[in-house]
This record gives sequence, structure tokens and C-alpha cells, in this order.
Amino acid sequence: MRDTGRKAEQRSPTVVCLKEVCFQAVRKHFAALATEAVLDLPTPLIKDLLRHLTVCQLDELQPALNQRGISTLSGWLGVLQDMCGPKHVIEQHTEEEAKHEVMRMLFTLVFYGFTNPFVKRNITNLNTPSFLWAAAKCIRHFFLSTSLHKRLQGLTAEERPLLNLLEKRIRSVGVSQCIDLSKRKTQTALYVLHRLLDHGVAKELVVHAKCPIVLAWLLHGRGSQYRNPELMNLMHSQKPSCVSPAASASADRASCSPGLETRMSEDQDDEVTPCKRSKLDSVSVEEEESRKANLTVDPQLLCQTFSPCDGPSAVACPWGQIDCLEIRQCGSDSLRVLNSALPTFSCLRSLTLHSISTFRDSDVLDLARALRQLSDSSCSSLTDLCISILPYTKLVVILLDASPNLTSLHVTIQNVMWDPRFSQHRPRTAESDKSELPLEKLTVKVAELQTDLHFITSVLRRSPHLTSFHIAGIRLPTGSSQSRLLATLSESNHFLRSLNLEDMNLSDCLPEILNLLRDCKLEELQFNDCRLLEKWSNKEESLQQLVAALKTVPTLHTLSLAQNRLAKNVCVLAELFSGCSPSSVRRLNISSNFIQPAELLEFTNRLRTHRPPHQLTLDLRKNPGDRDPETWNTAMRGLRPFCVLLFEGWTSTGTMSDHISNM
Repeated sequence: MRDTGRKAEQRSPTVVCLKEVCFQAVRKHFAALATEAVLDLPTPLIKDLLRHLTVCQLDELQPALNQRGISTLSGWLGVLQDMCGPKHVIEQHTEEEAKHEVMRMLFTLVFYGFTNPFVKRNITNLNTPSFLWAAAKCIRHFFLSTSLHKRLQGLTAEERPLLNLLEKRIRSVGVSQCIDLSKRKTQTALYVLHRLLDHGVAKELVVHAKCPIVLAWLLHGRGSQYRNPELMNLMHSQKPSCVSPAASASADRASCSPGLETRMSEDQDDEVTPCKRSKLDSVSVEEEESRKANLTVDPQLLCQTFSPCDGPSAVACPWGQIDCLEIRQCGSDSLRVLNSALPTFSCLRSLTLHSISTFRDSDVLDLARALRQLSDSSCSSLTDLCISILPYTKLVVILLDASPNLTSLHVTIQNVMWDPRFSQHRPRTAESDKSELPLEKLTVKVAELQTDLHFITSVLRRSPHLTSFHIAGIRLPTGSSQSRLLATLSESNHFLRSLNLEDMNLSDCLPEILNLLRDCKLEELQFNDCRLLEKWSNKEESLQQLVAALKTVPTLHTLSLAQNRLAKNVCVLAELFSGCSPSSVRRLNISSNFIQPAELLEFTNRLRTHRPPHQLTLDLRKNPGDRDPETWNTAMRGLRPFCVLLFEGWTSTGTMSDHISNM
């Protein structure tokens, strides 16, 4: 028996090695084997094989495997781990989430010819039309890089079928660089935009470049019920060579040939639509020089230039609508362009504006006036507004009053000095303090030396339908307390489902926190960097009171106590799952709490005694596990049977500096 055992031990490495060789052979000769050969394998063997397959092979096998009840999630997660490195925390929980993330990351790299270590290792499997086709079926966002003109040109010629597919699939388009409308070579990028925005299903636009002329071109005709003359005048006046005088007159007559309107049905995705050469190939020298001298960038005329075939009759080009607009570098010039479009932008549902520097209060007031005109038109669809960076907190109230139909508002405020001139800009104070708001989601991130808490509590009182509230960075005068904020939430916001309080001092607010939890229906609760234990005389006993209150909230599934210096007191959290009514929390974040290996081991032992009723996702990032790796790994092994662990490598020096910086 002993000899047999020794022989088995000696053979096992060889068996494993042979298995790996077979998996590599399947990967290499997959086309010859066909999917049927793989599907005939036993289920455990298929699951082991998944992590060895290429992206295209996983994509090809997925439908058939799903019919057998086998998920390809482990394969997609393996690709993500290979792409991002072993220390990267992967939070995709479903097959489709993981697959989309892989395809999203790889499509842009491969399409534009960028590279990274993963692409280099797998270039023979990725640099193929079949991969681009598979990825294009999956992705929903197209990143347009105008500097890589030749790559985009392929979409108007030999890769036109890929553009046809992207036109059907892409819902969001990102413009990464400024486009010079006067240059002939940029017409390709404009044409691709026209196809995706006007002929396709894309209704979301993300503008990364600080380029008001291009923004005017993008907004013109794609939001209002009629074309905005102010935007057209801007393009005429600032770039005279960009738009011919005949452009406006000919725009309505401009057409796209029937060939361009061809759509591939869902069951014909792999068919290639035959097409003729681009019209550019047959343009005479005289016509080309004439076009350069009298260049037009009207989207309708772009289709005449790049039309794939000469149809016997012309069909008018559509004008797509933009539902969601995000401007990443929104300066004063871009804001003026936007403000001229907003009053008639009736289809716009979501607007996001980011500025590297703080917006001037005059710019924000101009925006508020444009929003007011839009809301007064009674045709407004705008419900979501995100803007950063505002100069004053009280501008939030002006924006809410200007757009009273908002259900979601996200603002970032950064100011170190109060400007007394602001008071003259605030209209209708009395009635604005009384009118009810339909807000359901509110996020306020503040970077002020001191914040007037009244403006926040007044907005909360006006928002009885609020379901999600996130506030960060509130600083109050010495001696003041955040208890008034918590009391307002308890009194006025009974429908809260998600509460995130971040970077604020709640160390003297335990009674108000317990009162808030008493009758709430919270599903997500986050107290991140809130100095919870700082003033508690008996930290363990007070934390036990908090845990007892949390257990009374049956709807709570996500709890975060990150960066609160729990340290040795983390063991108390294991009691969340003790007793006859354990907590329903499925996701617990205790990252950045300076938890030592011995303390985690004690937490593990207690949690094994009081096992969570559901699999628990436990975030342990940024804790000093390297202080005693053996003990830390023992604790991790004890948690793995009933926890999904989120942990990345961290050094004690980094943890200590982070800990001290927040003391």
C-alpha cells in the first residue's frame, strides 16, 4: 500500500502535466476539433479547459455550453486576471459582465493597434477579423481616436461590414481628441460619427476634447426639434473654411444612398454586405481641389462622399438624437455652445459636465438660465444632472430650482473662500425653500474649509422621495456636530435605500445613527472614513450596539465601514451573523482599517462559528497582511469556504503612511 501511494504521488505531477498539454493542444487545434468535440467532454473537464481557451474560442463555445448549464465565467475571469495581473481585484460576478469587460478592454487596443503584455502574448489570436467581429457584437461604447486616421479609414473601405455591425450595436460614442473640421482627412472621423449617431442606435455622447467647434458640430441637429441656427453660425463664424455657404441650403436635400441604409439582421451578423469602392476613388482632380477649397462638414453631405454604392434613388439621411451627453473638459467656450443648444434640447435625459478647474459662478448662472428655459418649454426630458466643479454650495439650490424635474443630481464643490457677492445671485429664496423636489438620487462631494449644513438639510427636507444619498467631505465649525444631518434623514427621508456618508466626523453621532437604523429600509449603508470609534469611550461595547442595530435592518445587503481604524475591534463584526436573526449582509467592506494578521485570524474564527447564511463578499484591501504572512494566509484559508475575498498586495509602509495621514 505504501509503495502504491508513493507511485501515485510520483505519477500525479505527470498526470497534471499531461492534462495541461492536452488543454494546450485543444486551444491550438480548436478549429480542426470543432465545438462538438469539446462539448462531448465531461463537464468537470470542460470547466478546467475554459481557462486555457482563447477569447474567440470562449465566445464561440458560450451559447452551446450555456444550453448544457455550464457557465464560461471562470474562463472570462481567467482572461481578466491574465490581462490585469494577479493582484488586481476582479468584481465581475456574471458571465456577461466579465465577457463585456474583456471585450471592452481588448477591442480598442486591437482595433487601433495599441499593445500591452497580454496583447503581445496573444497577438496571433487577437489580430484577426474574427476577434474584432466577436468583440464588436459585445461592446456598447466606441472610442473614436482621430489621430489614428488610417485605422478609421478602413471602416469606410475594406472593413465597412464592421462599421455596419458597430452601427447596430454601439450605444455610446467617445470623442477623444479635437477634430480640425477644415482638414480633408478628418472627414473620415466625422463620417464614422455620423454613421453611429445618425444612422445607428448610439444616443450617448462623451466628449473628452476641449473643442467648442466640434461640440457645436456634434450638437447641431441632434437634440432639438429643429436645427439650431446659433450653432450653425458658430461653425460659420469661427471656421469659415469648414462649412460652405451652400451647406445649409443643400442640407435638407442631402442624401445617403440606399446601400448605406442596409442593416444586417440579428441572424445574419456574419454575412458580409458587398459594396463598391468609395466615391473618393473616382473623384477627379478638379472636383477634389474644388472640394478642398469649398469644404463642407454637413453630416448629410458626408454620406454622399463616403457612400458605399450608387443607388438609383436617394433617401434622406436621418438625424439621430442624443439622450445622454457628457463633456469631460467643459470650459467657458464649451459651456456657451451647450447653453445655446439646451433650450431646445428636448430629448436630453442626462447631462454630465466636468471641468479641470472650478466653474466660474457666472458660467453656472448662465447654465441655470438655459436649464430654466428648457424646463419652461414643458418638453424637457432632463432628469439626471452631474456637474463638477462648482465654486459654492449654494449654487446647488439654484440648479435645482432651474431644473425642477431632476430626479438625480451629482455635484462636486471646491472652494476655500466665501464670496459675499454670491448672495445677490440667489433668486426666490423663500419659495425655493418650500417647494417639493422629485429628487431620488443626490450626491454632494464637498472640498470646502467649512460647509453651511443648512443648505443640505433644506434640500433633504424638500426631497421626500429620496432613495439614494451620498455626501462626502463635510467640514463643520469647531464644536458643531453632524447629528442634525442624521436627524433630518430620519425625519424627512423615509424611502432611503442607499446611504453613503464619507470623509466626515461622525464620532459623536452614535445615538443618531442608531435612531436612523431603527425604522429604515436601507439596502446599502456606507460609513467610509467617518472616524466612528474616535470618541467612543468603550469602543467594543459601542460597536456591539451598532451591530445590534444593523441586524434589525432585514433589507441591508451591503455594508461598508472602510477606513475607520477598526483594528482589533473588527472581531465584533462577526456578531452580525450570530443569533436566531442573522444579518442579511452579503457584501462587507472592512478595507483600510489597519487590521493585523492576528486580528483577522480572530475574526475568521468567530465568523466560522457564526457562518453567514449567504456567501459573503469580503473586502480586505489595504490592510497590513504582510506583517505576518503565515497568520494572514491561515486566516484567508479559513474564510474562503464561505467568502469571496477581495484582497490585493499591500506593503506595511504604505498602509502605515495611509493610516497616519488620516489620524
